[in-house]
Amino acid sequence: MTLAVDRPAVPSGTVDAAGVVRRARRAPRRHLRRLWAGLVVVLVGAFAVRVLLGDYTVTIPDFVRILGGEQIPGATYIVWESKLPRAVLAVLAGLAFGIGGAIFQTTLRNPLASPDIVGVSLGASAAAVCAIALAGWTGWPVSAAAVAGALAVALAVRLVAGDHGGFRLVLAGIGLAAAMQSVIQYVFTRVDEYDVQLVLRWLTGSVNGVAWSTIGLLAIALAVLLPATAWTARSLPASELGEDAAAGLGVGRARADVLMLLGVLLVAVGVAAAGPIAFVAFLSGPMARALNGGRTSLLAAGLVGAVIVLAGDHVGAYAFADLNLPVGVVTGAFGAPFLLWLLARGRTGRRAA
Repeated sequence: MTLAVDRPAVPSGTVDAAGVVRRARRAPRRHLRRLWAGLVVVLVGAFAVRVLLGDYTVTIPDFVRILGGEQIPGATYIVWESKLPRAVLAVLAGLAFGIGGAIFQTTLRNPLASPDIVGVSLGASAAAVCAIALAGWTGWPVSAAAVAGALAVALAVRLVAGDHGGFRLVLAGIGLAAAMQSVIQYVFTRVDEYDVQLVLRWLTGSVNGVAWSTIGLLAIALAVLLPATAWTARSLPASELGEDAAAGLGVGRARADVLMLLGVLLVAVGVAAAGPIAFVAFLSGPMARALNGGRTSLLAAGLVGAVIVLAGDHVGAYAFADLNLPVGVVTGAFGAPFLLWLLARGRTGRRAA
């Protein structure tokens, strides 16, 4: 027999407070899910444009046949050796840069604290250029050196900034970034002429001419780092409130440090595969927050980063006749005005979501 439990009746005209709270909590979640779906649609569209269109057009049926292993003269080579690897690398690198940059900006509560600004990307580039020009390394050892360089710069910035963070961390990063830039310029004067193109890739960032083996290593690295980031980022809303508030909510500094380490590794593996594609990590987080009503979403930032790299690579390849610009040149051209606008408006901090 079921016992009926009488619930207190809500008087007519009285606001159901619990219902209002539930609806207020559901609305941002529904908006976030719609945002994710919309960004996925945009990403798929950008991917299709990058692979199917351009100076050599590939139809959708032919693309499906090529993926199935059928040999179509001309089209198979262009898709497998040029269009498809560039598009796949652009997506993976954009995800890494977008999520890594959003972690930096959110954890440090400063939109200027991106890997581009605080020297992590330049540290990876400096280590890679030194490995090429001074040690004569090629292949995966250069990528490993880039990851080590990014970690070394991040550790140095953290030690110099101490417990303060914020502007002190940004200033320390800017100083180390200038030092890394000087190292790169010096080593560049000593590079062999046969390695100039390879070194330039590490200076500007490019998704052109990358082997499938490198793309595979990046995919494996992201398969490990992204789930770890998703698990660690559960404490991100508390970390956004500041160290004192986060500690009061039971989130210690160690968890924030682990999340920052994962952000450094994401940026490092992205640089190791595609070079320091300028301003992608810097742009993705603010754009994703603007689309999400001021709230942070690492997945949205990663999807925005992937769209930026895909679109930038397509523009660099086809916007100018007889000129194929690296994607880092295009993103740098759009990212620099955004940085100046951000500084002019004085938005050096951010409201906690």
